Amino acid sequence: MADAPRQATIFDVARLAGVSHQTVSRVLNDLPNVRPATKARVEDAIKQLRYVPSPAARALVTKRSRTIGLIATGGTEFGPSSTVLYFNVAARDARWSVFTANMVDSDPGSARAAVEAFLRQNVEGIAVISGREGVTDIVAGMELTVPLIALQATAHAGMMTVGVDQYAGGRAATAHLIALGHRRIAHLAGPQDSVDARERERGWRDELAAAGLAAQVVGAGDWTPTSGFAFGQTLADEVTAVFAANDQMALGLIHAVTERGLRVPEDLSIVGFDDIPEAEHMAPPLTTLRQDFERVGRDMLVTLLGRINGDASEPMGPSQPQLVVRASTAEAAPGTKTGRRQATLAQAPAAD
Repeated sequence: MADAPRQATIFDVARLAGVSHQTVSRVLNDLPNVRPATKARVEDAIKQLRYVPSPAARALVTKRSRTIGLIATGGTEFGPSSTVLYFNVAARDARWSVFTANMVDSDPGSARAAVEAFLRQNVEGIAVISGREGVTDIVAGMELTVPLIALQATAHAGMMTVGVDQYAGGRAATAHLIALGHRRIAHLAGPQDSVDARERERGWRDELAAAGLAAQVVGAGDWTPTSGFAFGQTLADEVTAVFAANDQMALGLIHAVTERGLRVPEDLSIVGFDDIPEAEHMAPPLTTLRQDFERVGRDMLVTLLGRINGDASEPMGPSQPQLVVRASTAEAAPGTKTGRRQATLAQAPAAD
């Protein structure tokens, strides 16, 4: 049986780059006083040898762990999972390691245990990416000796926050439907323990009020297509448009109203939120609010590292979601939806 190939050491990198191992260490730990040309040679040698530095050895040299603890909840929810991905990519690019605790729910004991485990591993900062506010509240309430940041557009006592302006997105979705002539605009809300869901609903209410319209029809969803389907099965005929708090619920809603014989957008305009990859391939393609999850993940990492390194400036403000108009919205036709549907049926050819 052949021996496994020997893992490269810092001394191998030094020999290949033609420098001392102390210089390699300075490059690995982003320390000053290394000429650009020398740094480039060392980095080329690291790539060529596929050298992986030891975190323990690095910590002994710098007295720092270059590690971050990340608490993530939300399972397969598109927004949180996408932000987790890009946060990790940004950390890897910055040569920081991330210890991740994935939690199914907001159990207080599990959240505290995760934080305590991170601190035992000498993390230099903690991030919380969660679709539910319970975990954020638990961690913010702990007396921590390291910087803390959370995925949330609104301010939260006890921690820095970075996110997308969900309230502005709710207003933009509703304004789009109002501009198309819709006056009976329902909202399919997300879970009430989600700050994002509440902010999107608040934006819907305020935009309607600004236009002199009543916020009358609200459905309670849970981010899943199933909850969107259930809402669509009971949606009142006089409603001509729906702002769904995420794209997956919009998908279930389209399914339900189509089964009822209604057409999207001729009988019902629908706007979602998130711009998941499937949104442009729905039938019809979905009008939605796009969130830049890559930017949010990177902003979280940059802000947290800044605070770890002594930057006391305020976190950057929330980014703005972008309205993406597709075929699921159209101008409101004259008359009620019921009337339009009856007229459509009356014009249809009789069955043989």
